[in-house]
Amino acid sequence: MKKYIALSVLLSVFSLKSFSQKIKESEVPAAVETSFGKLFSGSTAKWEKENGNFEAGFKKEGKTMSATFQPDGTFLESETNIKQSELPPAVINYLQANYTNKKIKESAKITNATGAITYEAEVDDKDLIFDGNGKFLKEVKK
Repeated sequence: MKKYIALSVLLSVFSLKSFSQKIKESEVPAAVETSFGKLFSGSTAKWEKENGNFEAGFKKEGKTMSATFQPDGTFLESETNIKQSELPPAVINYLQANYTNKKIKESAKITNATGAITYEAEVDDKDLIFDGNGKFLKEVKK
């Protein structure tokens, strides 16, 4: 029985590691680096590989950001950390009505490749996703 528990723990660790792992810049495909440079010129990234894609973590204009790219360099989305006060009023109203006395750990503005904007508010162990107008879309457990 102990062997099965140990094996389960070991497999869990490897599974978690496969979702997101820090990588060296030399491991990032040239197409990804080129796309990143065009979209976020002047920024220096720390890279992670996540679900087969490449995620750059960086600062731009004083904001903490990340951007995700496919291995061929195709831009998927960027995420900018924002202050809670920068969330649309509809998001704030939703959180006050449905998550009374809960602390928002982090909030972000997400822009996809087509320019569509969504917002994210992390509450407890969940990411709450809202459209660009602040309408609640879904809850994602972390």
